[in-house]
Amino acid sequence: MSKKSKAVWEWKIVRRALWDSLIKLNPKKMMGNPVMFVVEIGSVITTVLLFKGGGALKFNLQITLWLWFTVLFANFAEAMAEGRGKAQADTLRKARSETVANRIADKGSIEQVPSSSLRAGDVVLVSAGEFIPSDGEIIEGVASVDESAITGESAPVIRESGGDRSAVTGGTRVLSDHIRVKITSNPGETFLDRMIALVEGAERQKTPNEIALNILLAGLTIIFLLAVVTLQPFAIYSGSSQTVFVLVSLLVCLIPTTIGGLLSAIGIAGMDRLIQHNVLAMSGRAVEAAGDVNTLLLDKTGTITLGN
Repeated sequence: MSKKSKAVWEWKIVRRALWDSLIKLNPKKMMGNPVMFVVEIGSVITTVLLFKGGGALKFNLQITLWLWFTVLFANFAEAMAEGRGKAQADTLRKARSETVANRIADKGSIEQVPSSSLRAGDVVLVSAGEFIPSDGEIIEGVASVDESAITGESAPVIRESGGDRSAVTGGTRVLSDHIRVKITSNPGETFLDRMIALVEGAERQKTPNEIALNILLAGLTIIFLLAVVTLQPFAIYSGSSQTVFVLVSLLVCLIPTTIGGLLSAIGIAGMDRLIQHNVLAMSGRAVEAAGDVNTLLLDKTGTITLGN
């Protein structure tokens, strides 16, 4: 098994996904996916009838279990797709909290504090080999800074006080010399905080294609629901009425549960795959729009040529 496969199936991610799949059973969350919402309603109906007893117990139990398995599997697939992004966000958050800053006090003494306690206006000293604790402006000194984790540029850049090269980003690393940085962002407002929120992406907006496909799936679900409902009167008239378990299972077989159940997971997994290649997608809409791009203009060749 590859390292990526092991990373995806880490027990921590799986455990969170299992719990999230249960949380997603909330009808308010399920209503966003009309197909799986219908399956959940069918699961509840068959569960209630199962506890009331009567009929073929083994058959009814099998139908009920399969319906719940279908709903939970769809939720689990979506939760697993979200899980890797949440795990990466946790890693970034942990790295931020473990970063120690050398804050310069009013009397000129240096005190070591967590980067999360820095506020706008604080001044920190960053030496070679240390990470810049937060976004800020260089007020003294000049240094070579590795910004590859942020910009993708492999070659170090020179940052110095004054001019347009004084801005530095939290999470980048000083390679040489030392600088004094005045913090310009409060906790929760830094570039790293925005990146964590982007990677986490819990409240993901649907793309235009997803919305259109959901409308189509909802229409098909209504059509098949009407077909199944009208089937029972004809069955009674012919003297072969069917149980609710059979009708519900027929409806679930007719409606496109595979597409409806995995649609969100596919979209989230697509954005996660970009993240694995160090590409941050602002939204699913941006990914879809990128598919129509035929010309790309770059301000520097080092972004794609690794500085060669």
